[in-house]
Amino acid sequence: MSEPQPAQPPQPGREDRARPRRPVPLLFEPGAPAAQDENRFFDLESMEDPREMLTRATELALAFRAAADRATEFQAIAAAQLADPRRFDRLTYERLAEQAGWTEDYARKMVEYGESLIKGGGTTP
Repeated sequence: MSEPQPAQPPQPGREDRARPRRPVPLLFEPGAPAAQDENRFFDLESMEDPREMLTRATELALAFRAAADRATEFQAIAAAQLADPRRFDRLTYERLAEQAGWTEDYARKMVEYGESLIKGGGTTP
């Protein structure tokens, strides 16, 4: 059973895409030590059948997009929590932007997006 997905703010240059229900499983844990050959990318370079390669590469692209979207949601939730005026140690938009490597305007938008996710019952870390 999947959890309801909150609406995302429109992102320039991206069309609305439905998230795949089950992204392709990764074959290793990100950040884990690399295997023997560090130039290998999920064995795509060893596939000889272009149809098989297209299928696997498409699965991977969808999985990484889904992971990136989910990570962005957690960034927004964390930004909203860190900028919450009820916190004694709250971060200003300027400090939040500095810490995350964003512009101040983008930090403000991420905080707003995070607040909407939290209000909409988004999962908090």
